[in-house]
Amino acid sequence: PIGFHDYSTEEREKYRYIGLIRFGNSMLAVKWPYLRRSYQTKRNVTLILTETVPNTFILALTSIIFATVVGVYLGVVSAINQGSWLDKAANAFAIVGISAPSFFAGIIIAWLFGYVLSDYTSLNMSGSLYSYDPFEGEIITWKNLVLPALTLGLRPLAIIVQLTRSTMLDVLSQDYIRTARAKGLSRHAVIYKHALRNALNPVITAVSGWFASLLAGSFFVEYIFGYNGLGRTTVTALEMSDFPVVMGAILFIALVFVVVNILVDVLYAFVDPRVKLA
Repeated sequence: PIGFHDYSTEEREKYRYIGLIRFGNSMLAVKWPYLRRSYQTKRNVTLILTETVPNTFILALTSIIFATVVGVYLGVVSAINQGSWLDKAANAFAIVGISAPSFFAGIIIAWLFGYVLSDYTSLNMSGSLYSYDPFEGEIITWKNLVLPALTLGLRPLAIIVQLTRSTMLDVLSQDYIRTARAKGLSRHAVIYKHALRNALNPVITAVSGWFASLLAGSFFVEYIFGYNGLGRTTVTALEMSDFPVVMGAILFIALVFVVVNILVDVLYAFVDPRVKLA
């Protein structure tokens, strides 16, 4: 935001603004929003967010990539095999995925893969993305990302499977698909070059909305798995009544929703040539 501030060293250190035009003892300046300091740690909230948001972003991005790739594939397989056991199995999986809340699925997945089958999976029930090694210092522990990403991606995966299936069935019944088949195009070309591309618009909308939701909805998943991200930090701040941290997290999440929706509108023009930006 742009505003007027006192032209003093104390004011500049507090708000970290970039001066534009000076008017006497005032300065027209551009600055980052001042989110105050944490009640508990006395640290700047902006600094706390910059340390935790990248971890949550990695978790949300991994989850949505997993959900999109697997969901689109299962949706296409289900659509082209309508009425078969593959179609029924995909629909059953989607129903289970939609019905299971993330916090419940997280507990089951942590117990099953991180405890019962830990000798085979080598996964932990909980753990941060970054860990400290006495010889190597801070290292990235990628295996601690697997279970939270799987848990967080289950519900969007189920939605994407059903959405891809329904849109593919609608597109496959269109006249231009029959024309493409009549011209002798291969089954692969008809499905993936013509039908799937035109069926992706609703999927992109769902993926974009879910990606923003994953950044906001990873709170309990991060808390269950002990993952050091924005969600766990916000839940801890709520428990300690650390309201500046909570308000900073909510402001960031609102910004993410706005930016993602703008990017999706631009992406439509690249995926579907029928869509033109005004």
